[in-house]
Formats: sequence, C-alpha cells, structure tokens
Amino acid sequence: MSSVYDELTLDILILGGGGAGLMAALHADASDPSLKIGVAVKGTLGQSGCTRMVQGGYNAVLDPGDSLDKHFADTIQGGGYINDQKLAWNLVSDAPKLIAELERRGCYFDRTADGRIYQKPFAGQSFDRTVNRGDLTGIEIMSRLKDSVLATGVMPLDEHRALSLLTDGDGRVGGALLMDIRTGRFLAVNATATLVATGGGARMYRVAAPSLEKAGDGMAMCYRVGCVMRDMEMYQFHPTGLVAGASVLTGSVLEEGLRGSGGLLTNANGERFMERYDPERMERSTRDLVSRAGYMEIRAGRGAEDGAIFLDVSHLGAEYVERSFPGMTDRCREVGFDLAREPVKVSPTSHFHMGGARIDPSCRTNLDGLFVAGEDSGGVHGANRLGGNGVAESTVFGARAGDAMAEYVRSASRAPISANQVEAAVADALKPVSGGGDEDIYAIRSEIEDLMWDKVGLVRDGAGMQSAIEELDALAERHQRAAVPELREYNLAWQEWLNVGSILTVARLTTVSALARDESRGSHYRSDYPAPDESTPPYNVLMQKDGDSPRVWNEDVRLTKMQPDDLGGPHEQRTSE
Repeated sequence: MSSVYDELTLDILILGGGGAGLMAALHADASDPSLKIGVAVKGTLGQSGCTRMVQGGYNAVLDPGDSLDKHFADTIQGGGYINDQKLAWNLVSDAPKLIAELERRGCYFDRTADGRIYQKPFAGQSFDRTVNRGDLTGIEIMSRLKDSVLATGVMPLDEHRALSLLTDGDGRVGGALLMDIRTGRFLAVNATATLVATGGGARMYRVAAPSLEKAGDGMAMCYRVGCVMRDMEMYQFHPTGLVAGASVLTGSVLEEGLRGSGGLLTNANGERFMERYDPERMERSTRDLVSRAGYMEIRAGRGAEDGAIFLDVSHLGAEYVERSFPGMTDRCREVGFDLAREPVKVSPTSHFHMGGARIDPSCRTNLDGLFVAGEDSGGVHGANRLGGNGVAESTVFGARAGDAMAEYVRSASRAPISANQVEAAVADALKPVSGGGDEDIYAIRSEIEDLMWDKVGLVRDGAGMQSAIEELDALAERHQRAAVPELREYNLAWQEWLNVGSILTVARLTTVSALARDESRGSHYRSDYPAPDESTPPYNVLMQKDGDSPRVWNEDVRLTKMQPDDLGGPHEQRTSE
C-alpha cells in the first residue's frame, strides 16, 4: 500500500449519493448481492445533493386519461426537439414502474379521497401527471432510498469527494481517485464499472438554486478523460427563485406547483406580464420562457428596486396554500414573507443543466467501464426540462445504470490503473496546499458567478461569450495561484479550490458550446440569433477533449421536427433498441 494514498478494489464504484446514485446501488445489489459496491458522496449518503431538495414532484403516467405518448410529446416539445428520443421514451415509459418501486420501498405520496395517487398540474404539460408528497417530495424519496441502501451490504463512503477518473491509458475507465474531506487522505479505487452521478454545475451562476457543494465535478472529470459531451450550453433557469437580499436563501426555488395551482406573476406595475410572452399558457408556460420573461421585465425596468418580480398565490386562500405548500410557506416565513397572504419577491435562478455526457439507454458512455446517470448526463431533456421530469430522470436512469453495470461486471475485466497516474493526480490536488499562492479563491469564485450570470446567462450574444472565454482563461490562471491554508484536515478553502477547478472547466465548456449554437432554442437564448434556425434540422452540439481545447461539432437530431401530434417516429425508435 502506498504511503501517499490508500487503495480499495470494488466491482462497482458509484460517485454521487443522490437519487441516481442510490437507485443504481440498489438495482446493482438486487441483481447480485455478492457484488462489492461503494458509493462515494461529497457530503453524506442520502442527505446531500439535489434530489433531496426536490419540492414539486415526479412526472409519471398513471391516470387512464393520460398516455405515454402524451408525456413523450410534452417532453420533446418542451426540449425544443433536440432531445435524444430514445432516452426521452425510456424516461416516460419507465417512470410509472419506478413510482411503483418507490412505493414498495416505503414512499408515501399524496392521495385522492378515493385512495388513488394524487397528481397535480405542472407547467408545460398537457395532463396533470405530477406525483408529489406535499412540496417535500425529494425528502420523502431520498429518505426511503437511504434506508433501503443502508439495509444492504453497499459500502457508503461519506465525505469522500471524487477528484479524477482513473484509466488504463487505452480509454478504459478503471475507477477514481477520492479524497477523504475529513482527513485530506487520498483513496485510489480500482473498479470494474464506475458510475458518475454527482450532479450539475448550476452554482457557477450568481443566483443559483442547487445545494452549495455542487460544482459540476462529474462533468469535469468525464470531459478530462475523453468523454463525449452534448449540448453543454443548455442551462435551465427556474422562474421563481426566492429573493431575500443577501440571505443564503437567495435563489432558493419556490416550486412550480404554485404556478400550476393558479399562482400569478406580476411586475412592479402590477401587470401579469406573461400576457406579453405566452398569452395562451400564461404562468403555466415552460420554464425557459417564463424565466426569460421575468428577466426581460426586470431588465426593462419593470421589476422591483432590488431586481425582482412578484409571485402571488394569496387569492387561492391562505388555508389552501398553507395545507398544500407547507415547505414553501415555512421557507418564505423564515425570511419575513407570508406566501399565503401576500405576493413574494422572486427572480429567475440557475437551476439545472440539461447538457452533459452523451449516454445510451443503458447509461454507457463512449469510454469502456464508464457509466453516467442523472444531471451529469445529457440528452433526456434536450433544450429545456419540464418540471417533474428531473427526479424521474435520476431514478429511472439510476435504475438502468445499476442493472447495466451489474450485467457488465459479469463478463468485463477490471481495467488496471498505474501508480504513476494516481500519484500525478494526487500531486495536482495538493498544489494549493504547498504554499506560495497570493490569490483569494473566494474572490475568484465570486467573479466567475458574476461573469457567467452577465455574459452566459439567460440572455447571451456572441461578443459577450467570446469575452467570457477570455476572462475564464484569465481566471483559470489566477486559480492556479490561489492561496489556501497548509492544512489537510477539513480545509474548506482547499475544497473550494477544487470546486472552482471543476466550475471553470464546466463554465468554459458551456460558453464554447453556446458560441457554437447560432440560434435560440429552449433555455439557450441569443439576442443576436433570437429564433430557432428553421433553415437547418435541429442539431446537437457535441464536444470532446482535444489537447487544451475541446473539439466541437454539430450532429443532426434523429427524427427531427417531431410535432406533438406526430408520434410515428418515436414508436419506430422504441422497437429499434
């Protein structure tokens, strides 16, 4: 055993302990309980990550009046027709099965008076299909998944952050280098199959909703070892992040069910401004359009003095709001707002990354031994995610990944990893604690957030993004000179240095990909190309590491221009797997 790092051998290594990671662990273990499975979590198992923060619910076709075709059409239309249609069909067809599985694991979802699972309305959907547990759905799901995992022989590796994927030099992934955040000690894990499910990088923006530890680590690691990435420009901004001044709750989401139930959005003049942007669907329009509308109102000077618009549900009745949205009313009350009785201030907030590693329906990537699920993957949602499809994606594809990895390890050999590779990765991680730096890592993080919000945010243009790339490159140089305490145990500045490294990688990929898409589509809005390009078929922007910069190319979407009333193509794809 090396004096520089410890070693661990596993059949399956899962990076990330959210919905995708835990569901993958459960399915792999159920397939073969003799497998050695480890789940490495930056925080603690089942307690950190974004799935636990899910408020609104889980989309699944359960009602006889609904259909898989309707859910599929809503998903493709909402995604601007650039979704991977196989993945989208996997999502909608598997979601009802996963709801049943979650109930078997103890999840208790809201019910109607006659005992059926209650499904509420969410924006951008043609049917009320969102399953929920009040407005605390994520806590319900993650609590049950955590209990289920702890009842197995799966090894939890709490407070172990992943630093880099390890390969055999020929493109096969054979595990990852981890760091025990509590001690600063390194752990090289050699695994036959590795799943990346660490979550997205939306916290690269000034106003952001995800949990604080999210930094796009998984996407950055995948890119660095040669994974093909897709549609990295597609970031979703949620329309209603709570505005609470300098409070830590700034950007914390007020869930979409508030609008689905009849909540109104108004500007500082008291106008329901969605009449200008989507007069038919109004507040129940898709997230990309509602977020951009709110941003435009604020930018046009029709917002409040602190840069906010207003969400009002008081007309629904205080008793109904407090009963139906207890988490939201408590959250607002904590910062001095009474959601049930008065309008509250909200703003668009960075929320979810639709882009990520390109995967197939079994969550395989172009690299042997590497699987990706959840927000680290791209393709399911296309250019915009429907509310309620996110937690569905994490559990559906987590389950698929677990099944696929268990099958993979039955016949695959473990890719060997070299001591030289591990020691080089350790040396890279130790750079800032060697002393000698003079840059403030927290100031760099703040500058990245401001830069991305202003130049690669809800409204973009070519000149601004080109400037952003140059500024990101300069910030990357400063990052290498950042000073942190020469301490290994619980060194939060060191952890922030590692976070910023991942954020810089994902921010640059996002910006380069956004420059390559010369049109507006879904969440990607360019003021210099304000409409979809009708002269060419819808396309995906793909990228792969090539030296110091990514190689970027476009690829036409299969079965393009599909309309909600034209489902022939997707049926053909379903039978072609």
